[in-house]
Amino acid sequence: MKLISMTESSRLLRHLEHENTAVITDTRGNAAAYLLDGATFRAMQRRMALLEGIARGERAIDEGRVLTQAQAKKKMGR
Repeated sequence: MKLISMTESSRLLRHLEHENTAVITDTRGNAAAYLLDGATFRAMQRRMALLEGIARGERAIDEGRVLTQAQAKKKMGR
């Protein structure tokens, strides 16, 4: 585990709050980790959930698991 000082931690948090950009840790020129503010992370989680729902719908269409409008109305009426 890596321990960082309160000063460094505070500096990173201020950057996230004021710059509204991610902090990226670098290992040999490659992004190793991203540090995001809470609001950005939550927004990304919501977007990911939406995209996963769309992907499930696309799979259902590809697999033929679809209903006509009339079939859906009939099923909803039960």
